Amino acid sequence: MKRKIVIIDENKCNGCGECIPNCQEGAIQLIGGKAKLLAEKYCDGLGACLGTCPMDAIIVEEREVSEDFDEKAVKKHLESQGKKFVPVAEQVRPLHAGGHASGVCPSSATRTFHREAESAASSAPTAEMKSELMHWPVQLCLVAPSAPFLQNSHLLIAADCVPFAYANFHQRFLKDKALLIGCPKLDDIEFYREKLTEIFKHSNIKKVSIVHMEVPCCFGLESAVKQAIQESGKDVPFERVIVSVDGNIRQ
Repeated sequence: MKRKIVIIDENKCNGCGECIPNCQEGAIQLIGGKAKLLAEKYCDGLGACLGTCPMDAIIVEEREVSEDFDEKAVKKHLESQGKKFVPVAEQVRPLHAGGHASGVCPSSATRTFHREAESAASSAPTAEMKSELMHWPVQLCLVAPSAPFLQNSHLLIAADCVPFAYANFHQRFLKDKALLIGCPKLDDIEFYREKLTEIFKHSNIKKVSIVHMEVPCCFGLESAVKQAIQESGKDVPFERVIVSVDGNIRQ
């Protein structure tokens, strides 16, 4: 069978153990000073451990596995360690910035935000903000690796929810940059990695900035970018910004 599952690069892992608390299934343990996946059946593939790894040693990859995720096996595994088992449907998974979201996956958990009412002065009509977008298309699946606008550019790679969550996206992040957007949860992250590798090989990217949401699956986009830079053999300066689901800069 083929499904998403956590992959740990033992060569990168420094044994800090920061990934372990975020895995509510107890699928990861330190063995011989390295974080290891105990069994495929314990891993739900959601990647709640991704953003806590300071060495970028963890990715979520869709691949052939011998075991499907098994809640009954997880229950038995946790109870053998004296830990409480919480069914996936009832779990509350922590966001990386310390917030919480109910449900199986923070990216699809329903939340509402209460905004302060605007004063009469602040709600008065103002000049319309201009778009800073300099090219089309922008979706990573649609952009050719040899697209002229990529050449010698400062490349901005954004999770596609970011411009909706962060109100000042154009002025703060997009101005004077080439843009690629994507969703690591809904699209093929391996396809992203392969295409980005080709882009970095052939487009002479001067710098890459990545902006993504705080939910665990979004860290898959960051991981794909870093792998692509490494596989391209290029030395491309890299920076990232994390946006909270309520529209604030987390990191």
